[in-house]
Amino acid sequence: MADPTLLLTHSVPPETTDELLDALRAEIPDAELLTAATPEATADLLPAADALVTGRLDADLLADADIEWVQALSAGVDSYPQEALQERGIALTNASGVHAEPIGEQVLGGMLAFERGFLDAMAQKKRTSWERVEGGELHGKTLGVVGVGAIGTRVAELGSAFGMEVLGTKRDPDTAPEAVDECFGPDGHTELCRRADHLVLACPLTAETEGLIGADELRLLDSDAVLVNVARGEVVDEAALTRALQYGWIRGAALDVFETEPLPADSPLWNLSNVLLTPHMAGSTPKKAERWAEIIGENYRRFDADEALINRIC
Repeated sequence: MADPTLLLTHSVPPETTDELLDALRAEIPDAELLTAATPEATADLLPAADALVTGRLDADLLADADIEWVQALSAGVDSYPQEALQERGIALTNASGVHAEPIGEQVLGGMLAFERGFLDAMAQKKRTSWERVEGGELHGKTLGVVGVGAIGTRVAELGSAFGMEVLGTKRDPDTAPEAVDECFGPDGHTELCRRADHLVLACPLTAETEGLIGADELRLLDSDAVLVNVARGEVVDEAALTRALQYGWIRGAALDVFETEPLPADSPLWNLSNVLLTPHMAGSTPKKAERWAEIIGENYRRFDADEALINRIC
């Protein structure tokens, strides 16, 4: 039987395609790899494909597809037509784990920025103002991680390494990693809000997590607490968060994701001094292609052998 054919669709950017192709050829040298630079090319090559590697997926594309597996290049797959995939018996796998290290380091950087007074120091630098900034320590503080998956686990490990007490939520708390000192079920986020000095959102966006952190939850946080969101913007009620930051309900927030992206120019978040804002880049890393290739390669071999795929969503 011929080796399965993988199609990298047009939704994978050209610069990503080149790096990923090199990594895939090293990982699965015998695989048949096709690439499409345009929607038309994707449609033309689709009949020859057994599986897709894609950055996004339109449900309309499935009508003409005879594929059995879709590999997403993201950890979050809330934008994928999961019901349509299930109806057609097409497996969907994500790239969970690829972004754990860079996002974990970004979370650590965000917490340190507030704990060590970096935001205040940078503001004073712009004013050429020499004023003493008093720094705190992460050591001994409480870290709350909402969603202890691959990313949340790495955040927990880094927090633990800094001597923080680590609390977490996980669908099955019994499977929590060693770095988590105390783990609760999915409805335990309010307990984390009540106890955490730094609350990190690392959960997927689902019907259950949309709007998970609103005014009531933000009121539970201590006024010296910091919120870090590397999940999805919709996990937080952005209007309530803005109000909390403006009125000092919490000390600050490190935000990489937003309800609307790009963040609108008239958003008050741009001008708040207690917000560290980054343009949805926490997962960026020069090692992404090789990590993608490891996951895709493993799943390709399993797909070829008719074995269970890793990181399967549906």
